[in-house]
Amino acid sequence: MNADRLARPAEEVAPELLGAVLTHETAEGTVSVLVTETEAYSGTADPASHAYRGRTPRNAVMFGPAGHLYVYRSHGLHWCANIVTGTDGVASAVLIRAGRVIGGEDLARSRRGPKVEDPRLARGPGNFCQALGITAEHNGADLLTGAGVTLSGGESVPAARIRVGPRVGVSRAHDWQHRFYLAGDPTVSAYRLSPRAESPDRARSPRRRAT
Repeated sequence: MNADRLARPAEEVAPELLGAVLTHETAEGTVSVLVTETEAYSGTADPASHAYRGRTPRNAVMFGPAGHLYVYRSHGLHWCANIVTGTDGVASAVLIRAGRVIGGEDLARSRRGPKVEDPRLARGPGNFCQALGITAEHNGADLLTGAGVTLSGGESVPAARIRVGPRVGVSRAHDWQHRFYLAGDPTVSAYRLSPRAESPDRARSPRRRAT
C-alpha cells in the first residue's frame, strides 16, 4: 500500500482496502488484522461525514495527507479507526468496520475478553480498534512510514468476492452504496439500519454523523 493509491476518493479506495492488513506493535506484543469490511465517507460532499460542515479541530486529520489514521470516539464508548484518503486539503476517509485477526490472537483476545468467538474479535469498528489497541493517542498516526500502527498489503481479493451495500447505523445518507465487504466472511458486520435514518428530503437537517 502506498500514498498514491490512497490519494484518491474514498469510495474508490474503500474496496481496495479489503485484504489489506493493519498492524499495531506495542510493549505488550503485536496484533495484525486483515480488513474485511470498510465504509467510504466523502467529507464535505457527504451528509454522513464528520467533515460535512467543514474543518474543525476534531476532524482536521481527515483533510490529509492521505495515509494517516483518523480516530474518533463513537457514542462516548468505542474508538473507531479511519484511513485518510484523497487529495491533501480535501476531507476524505475510509472507516474500517471489521477484520480478521491473523496475528497476535492471544493479545487481541485479552483485550476483547476470553469468551469472545474468533470471528467477533475484530467485528465492528469499536471491536476492531479494541483488538488492535487503537485509541485517541493514535489519531494522526502515519500508517505508511511511521512506527506503531502500520498499513500493508495483505491478500489479493478477487472482485467476485467483494459486495457493495448501504452503510450501517448512520442516520444521514444511510442509503449510499459506500459499504464494501468480503462475501461470506463471518467477521463482517450484520447490516443494521439506524432507527433515526432520514428520508432523502430531510438529509440536510442536523443529525449525528459517522465519520
